[in-house]
Amino acid sequence: QVQLVESGGGLVQAGGSLRLSCAASGRTFSSYAMGWCRQAPGKEREFVAAISWSGGSSYYADSVKGRFTISRDNAKNTVYLQMNSLKPEDTAVYYCAADSEVVVTTDYDFWGQGTQVTVSS
Repeated sequence: QVQLVESGGGLVQAGGSLRLSCAASGRTFSSYAMGWCRQAPGKEREFVAAISWSGGSSYYADSVKGRFTISRDNAKNTVYLQMNSLKPEDTAVYYCAADSEVVVTTDYDFWGQGTQVTVSS
């Protein structure tokens, strides 16, 4: 089991930046691949980014490639999502997720409670 708590969401203007953090507790953080997914109002949850347990490999949805960066600090049991050049269509609740292997869908075993990101035009 792993418990996940996101932070860092908020309101930002289009073109701005935010950094989301996800603090993990429970079983060894470094044994999990981590990811971020998001869900906009009235839409299905969608995959955003994923990172391997070592941090050596990362994966992105086409919609965020080149603008978002996922990273992790295993010493701090934390995964990050740096979001630059934000667009109004990035507005969503962002969820941190964990799994025993890299997942590039929304089929994760463990989820955080989510943090709201709102991008104004």
